[in-house]
This record gives sequence, C-alpha cells and structure tokens, in this order.
Amino acid sequence: MSETRVPTADPTTPYEAATTTSAASVPGASARPAGASPVLTPLGLLTVLLGAALPMIDFFIVNVALPTIDRDLHAGPAMLEMVVAGYGVAYATLLVLGGRLGDMVGRRRLFLWGLAAFGVTSLACGLAPDAWTLVIARVAQGAASALLLPQVLATIQATTTGKRRAKAVSLYGGTAGVSSAVGQVLGGLLVSVNLAGTGWRAVFLVNVPIAVAAWLLAARTVPETRSPHPTRVDGPGTALLAATLITLLLPLTEGRAAGWPLWSWLLLAVFPFVAAAFAVVERRAERAGRTPLVPPSLLRIPSVHSGLSMIVPFSVGFGGFMFVVAVALQTGLHYGPFAAGLSLAPLCATFFIASLAGPRLVARFGRRVVVTGSLIQGVGLVALTLTVGAGWPDVSVASLAPSMAVLGIGQGMVLPVLLRIVLSELPATQAGVGGGVMVTTQQSGLALGVATLGTLFLSLLPSLGIRDALLAALLAQLAIVLFTTTLALRLPRTVR
Repeated sequence: MSETRVPTADPTTPYEAATTTSAASVPGASARPAGASPVLTPLGLLTVLLGAALPMIDFFIVNVALPTIDRDLHAGPAMLEMVVAGYGVAYATLLVLGGRLGDMVGRRRLFLWGLAAFGVTSLACGLAPDAWTLVIARVAQGAASALLLPQVLATIQATTTGKRRAKAVSLYGGTAGVSSAVGQVLGGLLVSVNLAGTGWRAVFLVNVPIAVAAWLLAARTVPETRSPHPTRVDGPGTALLAATLITLLLPLTEGRAAGWPLWSWLLLAVFPFVAAAFAVVERRAERAGRTPLVPPSLLRIPSVHSGLSMIVPFSVGFGGFMFVVAVALQTGLHYGPFAAGLSLAPLCATFFIASLAGPRLVARFGRRVVVTGSLIQGVGLVALTLTVGAGWPDVSVASLAPSMAVLGIGQGMVLPVLLRIVLSELPATQAGVGGGVMVTTQQSGLALGVATLGTLFLSLLPSLGIRDALLAALLAQLAIVLFTTTLALRLPRTVR
C-alpha cells in the first residue's frame, strides 16, 4: 500500500531563514522567534485565494460576453476565439516561468507585481476600442495571471504544514473549481445589468477595484518566501515549452474559425518535434547538474506523476463543458447572459461544499473519494444529457439545476484532492516550480478542452443542429470521465 505524505517543516531547519519579512511588514511576526518559518495567517490565506480566483475567473468570464463583444466590436468568429485563446495560451505558456521567478525573487513580491499587472491589463481590456486591441490586452492579461497564480500554491507550501496545509490546499482546489463556474455566472450578471452602459466591458473593469483591494491586503498579510537556493531561468527550456504549448493550442483554438489554413496544419505537424526537443533539453540539463524549467525528476515522483496524469483529462472535460454549455444555452435556447450564467449556480454551490468536505473524506477513504467523485460526475452528465435530450427546446434553468448540482458534487470531490496529491510529496525547494507545473497542466487542459470539445460542438452544428451537437459534446465528456475514473485507480491508496 503506497502512501502520499504531506511533507512537514523541520523546526530545527526552517524552510528558509532569509524568506521572512520584517516584523513590521507581517502582522504577528514579532511574536515569532528570529529565523522561524513564515506563517500564513487566515487573512493571508484568504488574500492569496482571492488573488488565485481572479485569473481563474477571467479564463471563463468572457464566455457569456462573447455575443455582446461580437455585436459591439464586429469581431467575427475567428477574432472571438482569439479573445479566449490569446489569454489561455499566454497564461499556460508562462506559468512555469512565473513559478521559477517567484522562487528566485520572492513569491510575495511576484504576487504583488502580478496583481498590479492584472489590474492594469484588465483596465486595458475594458477600455479596448476595437477587437485587435482587446486581443492584445487579453494576451497581456494572461501573462500577468501567469506571474500571479503560481505564487499562491508556492506560498501555501512554504508557510503551512500538516492539517493546515491540507485544509489550505482543499480551499485552493475549491477556489479553482468554483471560480471557473462563478466566472460565467458573474459575467452573465454584469453583462445583463449593463452598469453605466458598460455592457461587456464590465466583466474586465470589475477586476480593477478587486485587484487594488487584494494588493493592499497582500502587502500587509502575505509573508515573503523564496527558494533557499534560487537558480537562473532556464532560457532554452522556457522557449521550447512556450513553442510546445503554442504549436498545440493555437492551431486547435484558432484553426476551425480561420478555416483550417496551412499555418494551422504546419504548427500541428511541428508540435511533436518541439515537444520531444523540450524533453531532451530538460533531461540533459538535469543530468549536467543544472536546474531545468521542468525537472524530469519532479515528474518521476509517484504522487506528481499519477496526479498530473488525471488532471489533464479532467481539465479537458471541464474546460470544454463550460465553453460548450455557455454557447449552447445562448444560441440554442436563447438564454440571456444572466440566465446562461445562473444555470451554473447549482454547480458552483455543490462544488464548493464538496471541496470543503474533501479533507475529512480523504482522511477516511483515501483515493476512493476521487473514484467516487468521478462516478458521481458521470451520473450528473448522464442526467444532463437526458434532460437536454427530452426537454429541448423547452429546457429551463430550473430543470437543469438537479444535474448541475450532481456534477458539482462529483467535480468538487475530484479536483481539490488531485491538487493535494500532486503537492503532497513536493520538496519545499521545488514548491514554486511544482506549483507552476501543476497549474500549467491544469490550464493547458482547460484550453485544450475548449479547443477540442468546442471544435467538435461547433463543427457538428451545421449538420446536426444545436441540440444534437450539444448531446455529442456531452457524450464525449462522459467518455473522458470514464477514462479518468480508471486513472483514479492508479492514485496512491491513502492521502495524508
């Protein structure tokens, strides 16, 4: 029986003597002995989770605003997909680099820089006068998110131990899942309310005051941590990882809308060679004693390998589901933005409740929580498929609620536990890069889900119609869920 153990800090060898901020900068710091490991207070944890929610929400918040953006900016299908894909590709490409930079220069510092950049780029998105400006601002917003998000998990890893860490990671997992659904609910509400005539622009402008408030809180409550042995940025590895993700994600997200031009097929053809080159360069760098961007030894840790292997298909299904549902409800059932977002509210609520129950369930049942959660998610998808198939075109928000609630329970039992498993055996010195790798895997999966299930749905529309195209996408996700259920059997039996 294998075990996944959460590493605890050795009180005689604190994680990092040089990581703590001055007593004046962290409330309560003066009560700790000099050189003690930094401690994340409840308010500090709330602050970093707020910072984590912002980029996650913005990955999805734009989905329900796309029709209004199209009408206002005359964007067209290809440009609209660039608004989604530009953020996702920049975000996923730079996440590991963001984690490495946090290890080097300080996670609190990068968290503050990321918050400031996210606020500025959100303002640029909200004020964009045309579609191309919006796309460029979204790419910049994705880059800012990549600076911000990896610092959250790394800070939790470096400042918590034992049960506090398990609870913090579960809360992070709950935040990750709920934020995705909340993004579409909040986006629909903001577009419908049309604050001061801002329309779709409000989905970006709302980030500015939130980022300012989070920045002020972080400056007071988040302790500084960094790797005790920071290494230089892996230039070749960074370039090859970026090329790997771009050659895969860009043609898949843009190819269909652009009519599958030659460049999309060329990029897909180049992808396996660039990916292989990245693996070779990283392996050689580690053998030579250097620290690669993604250390191959990190991926050989059993908990990391098994957890990431399941996060990929889970995220593909989740990302594709959120995109397809947003489009289908608005174009097929003619829901307004608010109704389309509101239909996901039961999923948000049950996801968060299930994620809070996760630590107690895992302590008692181990990996069976993930297996059970995956099966419950499958039941929710079957129920949703039957609801759509039998009720179309008179499917109300209320009729969707039961299946959405079941889906949320299943997903809330899976994702937070997977994140906890991946992080559980990471050494403290690799907290930043490990968190970056995990979040990159998750975000790449979300973007890939939008690209694959979204392309499947949109490609079937002309021949099958919206209802049958939606059913095909839901059945494809059900197949993915069944696959993840089998992968769950490879996870460590117990999670501590």
